[in-house]
Amino acid sequence: MKLLVRNLARVTTEQEIRKLFSQFGDVRECTLVLDQASGQSKGFAFVEMPDEEEANEALSKLNLKEIAKNKIRVKEANN
Repeated sequence: MKLLVRNLARVTTEQEIRKLFSQFGDVRECTLVLDQASGQSKGFAFVEMPDEEEANEALSKLNLKEIAKNKIRVKEANN
C-alpha cells in the first residue's frame, strides 16, 4: 500500500520518515519530495509498505502525530 504523508516539517529527512514507519513493518520505498530548484523538502512524502495490514496500522497510529512541531497527515495515496 502506498501512503501519502503531508504537513512534514521542512527539516524532516527521508531517513526519519522511514524509521518512523518501520516501527509498524517493512517499508519497501520512502520518497521525500524535493523542490528541484532549491533541493529543499516540499513538506510531503510517499511511503510504500507491502503488507496492507501494517500500512493500515501505520496510517491509523501516525495520522495527526506531531513530528518536529508539525501534525503530520497520513492517508492512502491515490495511484
